[in-house]
Amino acid sequence: MNHNTEKSPKKDAHIELFATPEGICAINSPVRIKILSMLKKEELSFDKIVELSGKAKSTVSAHLKRMVDEGVISSKPDPEDARKKIFFIKSEHLGTLSSKKIRKEDIGDYVSNYMESDGNPFEFFRLMFQTLRVALIRQGIEIDPILWEAGNKVGETLYEKVADNEIEKLLENIAKFWEIHQLGRVEVQSLEPLTINVYDCFECRGLPYLGKPACAFDSGILEVIFSKHFQNRHRVDEVKCYAMGDNYCSFMIQ
Repeated sequence: MNHNTEKSPKKDAHIELFATPEGICAINSPVRIKILSMLKKEELSFDKIVELSGKAKSTVSAHLKRMVDEGVISSKPDPEDARKKIFFIKSEHLGTLSSKKIRKEDIGDYVSNYMESDGNPFEFFRLMFQTLRVALIRQGIEIDPILWEAGNKVGETLYEKVADNEIEKLLENIAKFWEIHQLGRVEVQSLEPLTINVYDCFECRGLPYLGKPACAFDSGILEVIFSKHFQNRHRVDEVKCYAMGDNYCSFMIQ
């Protein structure tokens, strides 16, 4: 493992983990984390990174060089000016380590819920999924990027099964798939903006309160499906979630 963290993380800080050819790179520099958060959204020029980060050119240059050396990011010539570079993330984002941990949850609650389900094998799988995820969250380990990437791969295959030229039929097929596989009950809230709600969500129903969306796997699936349908990149934002205290999950596609 590549332990390239400059200092011990401060209280309530977090560390971003990236998989590089040399191993796992752990980044806890606030400046680098901010730069990486910008590069996750889009490729950026050096000047744009300086502008958005609010840091001096020399500071940004030093941080970019180190992340290039670590194999986390890379660059290519700017098509509009070959003298300049466009930076992008070349490694896989694995997740986040946080010093802020949620309160201890009683795993017995999850086991009790399973016993009350009369031993349904599906509920046992839900039990395993949720207890493993809660155990990681309790230790300050978030694996949303891995779940999102896995959702993308599932979405690639699933699209062929639910695809239809008509958006209404596509949404109907998605709802049927979710229902058949007990992933939740899907309802269309609106077509403009396109928003779907999921009740009894498999991915997050039963998780402790996190104060943020927890359905990275579903978001990854839906992002691929709708991007393929509309033939251009569509972002999926989870605006409501059981893990945020809501009574259902809501995904806005735009």
